[in-house]
Amino acid sequence: MEVLIKPLITEKMTAVTEKFPTRYGFVVDKRASKAQIKHAVQEMYDVEVASVNTMVYLGKRKTRFTKTGLQSGRKNNFKKAIVTLAEGQTIDFYSNI
Repeated sequence: MEVLIKPLITEKMTAVTEKFPTRYGFVVDKRASKAQIKHAVQEMYDVEVASVNTMVYLGKRKTRFTKTGLQSGRKNNFKKAIVTLAEGQTIDFYSNI
């Protein structure tokens, strides 16, 4: 199971990281536990994780109008993790661009 899917780099998460420099967001596997997320972040980024907060989001309902009529569906559910690092630790997402 791949625990970390992608880091969250949105306006809202960037504002949180600016206010609290040791907090970072990740989209994670829905089946992953807090301990697995903590271990995965520590291994991938070589940092000390202080705490992990998780939340599960329900996929949004989407509709669109096409030539064949109204198409409706849903986006997938996903799980988000907010990881708080130990004091003085940072993660640089832009180092390999």
